[in-house]
Amino acid sequence: MLRCWKHSEANLEDPQNMHCGPMSSSRVPHKVLWGSIAAMLLIVIIALGVAAYLGLEHKTQVVRIPDHMGDLINQSALIDKHNSVVTYSVTSHINHTSIVLFDMRHGLVCYKPDNHDSCFLRRMESLDYENVQSQLNKSEQRVRQVWVVGNQTEKHTEFLGVLSSSRVEASTLQEPLQSLCQQASVYWTRRSDGPGKQRLIYFCIDICFPSNICVSVCFYYLPE
Repeated sequence: MLRCWKHSEANLEDPQNMHCGPMSSSRVPHKVLWGSIAAMLLIVIIALGVAAYLGLEHKTQVVRIPDHMGDLINQSALIDKHNSVVTYSVTSHINHTSIVLFDMRHGLVCYKPDNHDSCFLRRMESLDYENVQSQLNKSEQRVRQVWVVGNQTEKHTEFLGVLSSSRVEASTLQEPLQSLCQQASVYWTRRSDGPGKQRLIYFCIDICFPSNICVSVCFYYLPE
């Protein structure tokens, strides 16, 4: 549709002074438009939040390795006295073997579950040093493997939060951690009081020491 107008100072009857151009269409007010966009974004954010909440509620699980503990558990320890390393192998009832390695020389503990392509690190504490040293003192050979019997004299649960933002390259680790985790993703962990209601527990490993102390170590991802 065209809209025509005339110059006020020119001859109104002269058609040469007539100018025509396109007529502007009606516009939606800016406030209404931006208000509609904001409302749609708010609905999308709420929907995503509800979906994430329900997803966490349904996906929360605990994978226990092994899933039950008896008087005799399928667990062995490889004692390397020369390198001050004790490696525990814990096998579940479905023949999944997880590795817990105590590297006394570098002061690190490494957890590597069989059914996950990941390694989890933490710093050794005083109790860890005592347990590892007791194993090294009992060994007269440089390297030997023994079976560990746990009678549940004392048992407690430890929670370690996985710091997903603190991933490290396996190539930067010292031996024997590098060989253990060379095909896995490596993450640092830190001790915590326990996972929140909506946090996903990744897995648990039950391990017994010669001092008749059995520990259930559970991992979960910390929120960013």
